[in-house]
Amino acid sequence: MCLFLFFFPVFICSFMVAAPIFGYLGDRFNRKIILSCGIFFWSFVTLLSSFITKDYYWLLVLSRCLVGIGESSYSSISPTIIGDLFTNNKRTMMLSVFYLAIPLGSGLGYILGSIAKDAGGHWYWALRVSPMLGLIAGTLILIVVPEPKRGIADHITGRIKTRTSWLCDMKALAKNRSYVFSSLASAAVSFATGAFGIWIPQYLVRAQVVQKTAVSCTYQPCSSKDSLIFGAITCVTGLLGVVIGAVTTRLCRQKTERADPLVCAVSMLGSAIFICLIFVVAKKSIVGAYICIFIGETLLFLNWAITADILMFVVIPTRRATAVAFQGFTSHLLGDAGSPYLIGLISDALQESYATSSLWQFLSLGYALMLCPFVIVLGGMFFLATALFFLDDRDKAEKQGIEHQINPNVVSCYSS
Repeated sequence: MCLFLFFFPVFICSFMVAAPIFGYLGDRFNRKIILSCGIFFWSFVTLLSSFITKDYYWLLVLSRCLVGIGESSYSSISPTIIGDLFTNNKRTMMLSVFYLAIPLGSGLGYILGSIAKDAGGHWYWALRVSPMLGLIAGTLILIVVPEPKRGIADHITGRIKTRTSWLCDMKALAKNRSYVFSSLASAAVSFATGAFGIWIPQYLVRAQVVQKTAVSCTYQPCSSKDSLIFGAITCVTGLLGVVIGAVTTRLCRQKTERADPLVCAVSMLGSAIFICLIFVVAKKSIVGAYICIFIGETLLFLNWAITADILMFVVIPTRRATAVAFQGFTSHLLGDAGSPYLIGLISDALQESYATSSLWQFLSLGYALMLCPFVIVLGGMFFLATALFFLDDRDKAEKQGIEHQINPNVVSCYSS
């Protein structure tokens, strides 16, 4: 756990720093080349890190930084290529397929990494499987994936002759209310998922100690099936959430044009209810806690693809990579970069007076984790605010696209 808490922020910080750079490049240069180069770089660094010995621990830390840089390239650029290939309901579906890869890849990573470790007899073999898959993916992107003209799916076919500066783009995004509120909502999701990934398995272990169905672990490393179960649930709920979100949004668009942010808001508020119930039932029933986790996470992950689609609607094509990058930057900065530490600090402060009490160790961590549903509710409020401005910001983006077709030399610095 301590090792993960050290490596995780190293990766996240390098990811955050690199994302805006790739966003800038993605709005101005060939995206699939940047994308494939980022994947090749990530694969190369991951493979090299498998040869690092314990005497060069600092190199392993450096490799985590470089992996974050590689990963930020395709997370910033990939959605914008999809946005320029498809539109409306088809774009929602394709973005959903893209975001399905997050839980699916995580699950397969655990499985393939475990198989490779057992077959090779050492942990470093797990780091030699994924780079091979990365090289295949990067090659396929270069060969198969087209490089669409920016805005072609939105029928903005003219070529922009005068590009706006990075500062101009940032001013426009800061004035885009739908973008700002949906980015803050995304940060709320990231806050909760980051804290849950670190602390929920430990919370469930402490719950079993209180129930006297498990013995407290006093010597590291501690072995527990709860981490594996929680990881499996997260993978499954990620898949379900993305699929349900895409289908629900498609149906709700027939009723209201504000369907995207409203579906996200309702799912966030519903998720907060079930996540609160985790801390109510965990003391009596671990199975009940897992059921609440399953429903709560499904509702929480429901907005992944929809949030990206909201961005595609309200931001003009030539600023989308920058917008995606800074949305990711905000999500990590305000979300999972600090939430695990904050929950840990609150829990430690609460249990300081009763450090030896198993019951109080369980309760103190539960009280600290109760911050998450409140943040999720705040995220739901941000999505409701997004719904208020969504149609206006979407119309502004469409209007600017039409104006660009008439005069391709001009791109406004103060809208979308």
